[in-house]
Amino acid sequence: MEILSEVFKGVLYFGHGDNWKALIMYLIGGVLIYLAIKKEYEPALLLPIGFGAILVNLPFNVVGRVTNLFGIETAEVGFLEILREAGISTELFPILIFIAIGAMIDFTPLFKNPFMIFFGAAAQFGIFATFILTLLILPQFGIVGDEALKLSAAVGIIGAADGPTTIYVGNYFNLIKYMGPISVAAYSYMSLVPIIQPPIIRLLTSKKERKIRMDYYEEKVPKAVKILFPILVTLIAGILVPMSAPLVGSLMFGNLIRESGVLERLSQSAQNELANLVTLLLGITIGSTMLADRFIDPVTGLIMLLGLFAFVFDTAGGVLFAKFLNLFLKKKINPMIGAAGISAFPMSARVVQKLAKEEDPTNFILMQAISANVSGQLGSIIAGGLVIALVSMFVF
Repeated sequence: MEILSEVFKGVLYFGHGDNWKALIMYLIGGVLIYLAIKKEYEPALLLPIGFGAILVNLPFNVVGRVTNLFGIETAEVGFLEILREAGISTELFPILIFIAIGAMIDFTPLFKNPFMIFFGAAAQFGIFATFILTLLILPQFGIVGDEALKLSAAVGIIGAADGPTTIYVGNYFNLIKYMGPISVAAYSYMSLVPIIQPPIIRLLTSKKERKIRMDYYEEKVPKAVKILFPILVTLIAGILVPMSAPLVGSLMFGNLIRESGVLERLSQSAQNELANLVTLLLGITIGSTMLADRFIDPVTGLIMLLGLFAFVFDTAGGVLFAKFLNLFLKKKINPMIGAAGISAFPMSARVVQKLAKEEDPTNFILMQAISANVSGQLGSIIAGGLVIALVSMFVF
């Protein structure tokens, strides 16, 4: 009878106050899990995020107040709270993820196409455009002052399709209340790159432009160059944009492990075991920030919409920059390359190559797209550091 009583209390819980919102969060979590399994949209992230959203909204103890895994409204500390404090609040998970990403990235295509680094910069324009737009809109939702500046910075970074950097910026500004929608928007749009980018690219380019071929020459890159590159990038970024040093440094450290040639086991561990484990923990921890009373809010919808705007603007900015350069170049650039300047590596480069093959099955621009894509990885981190530095001048 005692068990039945507890079950009855659990059922009654959803009928009181705003507790019905938990049911909506179960639905949202279920949708994310569906997209991960059925559509295979970044399942390594969306599945744990979806399950975390369900888990954190369970009413474990319905006697006057709710006890949940996140530790909210109770003296107890749940394991999701421990993961958030250890991995997100300390910025540990984003750092570890970037070590793994660095070990995965081969910068050789960029060395052969150094010109592509400009696309990694151009595709970050949406970050700053969205930052300004968000800053103008937030007062309509009662968010002003320092909080508006901080939230605008985090929302802008969503456009880079760089989840770890978005989390890093949000955590740096202590935006705990908004970490759920910020994180979900960043990783959702990153997983939806194959859905969102193609229509934007087609809208901004002609069939003739999408057929443009680009030369690629196989040249051996000296090992010394590959080793010096991560060291020099860390020094330059650390001096010019100090706020980006933790993320750039971890990314370049992972790449140095890869290129050193003497740490093959560590390189493989970073690319596999480390990447898989941290992605799993990061996903469920992000899901744990999706508390119903915080997530179901008009500001959540605003963040999702502005994040999408930033992502679209970043993609469009890269394409339009390439089209602008073509006005002055004799040997034209396939403007789709510009879309690969976002941080979603290597998904965006694959999307560009797929579109090129649809127009001409013999047109291969993957290596150029990869060059722009790895540049975008660096560009988003630098942009994140610049945004942090800019906002910090006014709020700290």
